[in-house]
Amino acid sequence: MTLPAYAPVDLVQHQQALLQCTLCPLMIRPVITGEPVVSPVMSIGQAPGIHEAKVMRPFGWTAGKTLFKWFEGIGLDETAFRQRVYMAAVCRCFPGKQAQGGDRVPSTEEVANCSRWLTAEIRLLRPQLLILIGKLAISQFLSAKKLDEVVGKCHRTVIDGREVDLLPLPHPSGLSTWFRTEPGKTLLQDALQALAAHPAWLGLLDAESRE
Repeated sequence: MTLPAYAPVDLVQHQQALLQCTLCPLMIRPVITGEPVVSPVMSIGQAPGIHEAKVMRPFGWTAGKTLFKWFEGIGLDETAFRQRVYMAAVCRCFPGKQAQGGDRVPSTEEVANCSRWLTAEIRLLRPQLLILIGKLAISQFLSAKKLDEVVGKCHRTVIDGREVDLLPLPHPSGLSTWFRTEPGKTLLQDALQALAAHPAWLGLLDAESRE
């Protein structure tokens, strides 16, 4: 992994330790993580899919194409997003497949094991905004049982004594129909508009325009 020169030492050291993690024997390595960029915005996915190891980056396959189209529509294409947003996840290794098809949902223990890395990243970066992508990521911060209850607006919480905004999004999986049918279609657009208007996101666009 080539680390950019602008990454601070503590974040680089964090990622170097993360890449060596072997806490979960059923998880399939390698560890997948985004670039060690300092940003007021952090995206949190669920877990890498089977193909992410080919490109060694989060959302590097089919679901990512959909996700980055959403973000491009509000000002940041894939390259800019990866350079300006710290990309994390609930779990950083591929969980494997279920016998009946589809990816295995990480166990409670696996989520707990991996939470130490996410907690450390939030403490290091002190983000203003967390973009929560998919039900597993959303459930780490919000208690709603249905996407309809949380997608479409920002939510505010307190983490380590700091107010942080949460912006839930559906997972962009090709198997999902939620964001392609109502009310999900409208709620997704509402969420993206809320993201587009957030000061932390606008700050990323201002930085993009100055380069």
